[in-house]
Amino acid sequence: MMKRKFTQLAVVSTLLASILTGCAGEGGSSSSAGGDTIKIGANLELSGGVASFGSSISKGIDLAVEEINKDGGVDGKDIEIIKVDNKSEGSEATSAAIRLTSKDKVTAIIGAATSGNTVAQAQIANDNKTILLTPSGTSPNVTVNEDGSVNEFAFRTSFIDPFQGTVAANFAANELKIKNVAIYADSSSDYAKGLAKSFKETFEAAGGKIVATEAYVTKDTDFRSTLTRIKSAKPDFIFIPGYYEEVGLIVKQAREMGIDVPLMGADGWDSPKLVELAGAEALNNTFITNHYSSEDPDEKIQTFVKNFSDKYDGASPDAFNALGYDSVYLLADAIERAGDLDTTKIKDALAETKDLALVSGNVTIDEQHNPIKSATILEYKDGKQVFNTKVNP
Repeated sequence: MMKRKFTQLAVVSTLLASILTGCAGEGGSSSSAGGDTIKIGANLELSGGVASFGSSISKGIDLAVEEINKDGGVDGKDIEIIKVDNKSEGSEATSAAIRLTSKDKVTAIIGAATSGNTVAQAQIANDNKTILLTPSGTSPNVTVNEDGSVNEFAFRTSFIDPFQGTVAANFAANELKIKNVAIYADSSSDYAKGLAKSFKETFEAAGGKIVATEAYVTKDTDFRSTLTRIKSAKPDFIFIPGYYEEVGLIVKQAREMGIDVPLMGADGWDSPKLVELAGAEALNNTFITNHYSSEDPDEKIQTFVKNFSDKYDGASPDAFNALGYDSVYLLADAIERAGDLDTTKIKDALAETKDLALVSGNVTIDEQHNPIKSATILEYKDGKQVFNTKVNP
């Protein structure tokens, strides 16, 4: 999920929101209630560094909207999606949120794909009483502020980083029987640092040993000197939380240097670009935690896979496709239960979601606006993601 951190100028964002949109006033916004459609914004990374994530979410959104509208919409209203490209940048995500709330008067915003780009618009969403639902922003601070208070209008479809890190550590310790681990994390990413922290705590609690801890930063391209230090520590396993752009090169260079131990990461690896960068053979004996697998035999998942394949010329849906798809259904379910487009009522309905069957798992929203749901372990074999196991919360 998902995640890249950018410097946030909360005060500036709030001032811009106030100037361009004004306060929503008492009660919730119902700006699109009088029309024939429910306007939902999609603030996504359609270009830039993590465009693969946003583009996949966008396709999942389109499939869900097509299905819902074909089935009569929500309470007789069609869903209208208004997409804005945030270019994988926090400042652009802020500008997009201002546009969607002030000009387009949307009821809700789906996005962004990354935590940083979601946080960039959280204050604007709260000030305007607009639902903000990130499909894949996994950092805890998307929904919870530093003082522990909950962002009232912010929700997520994905599980959070500490859960992923815990699942990965338990898999390494209990399933692979690993004793000595190296951690190689992106020190410029809160996403990666959060995963590394939860992995380390869980793995050490299970009796394992961290034999090396190294760091890289976003946009690095040569990892050989650091990998040399890691190799000299003789780990049995390397945990590499980060995004596909750097991870693909790390995996490629590690294998070229003779590092053949299992490698593992999280949902930030999940992109077709990873295989292009690393090479299919280099990815053998690597694993990721993820939100779902297209190979899961669950009937609901296989129906989604077929419908996606039919719409997109035989393509197999990845986890970001599924999370975009699920985000629309999660929101539509809340709107239907709320009974109208008053966003305070929709927000309350979202918070009360219980055992909603979605493609990425049965979802119950907890008191911090996070879904309680399962995680999936995937293994790469000859460049393909293969379902390994499902882990329940």
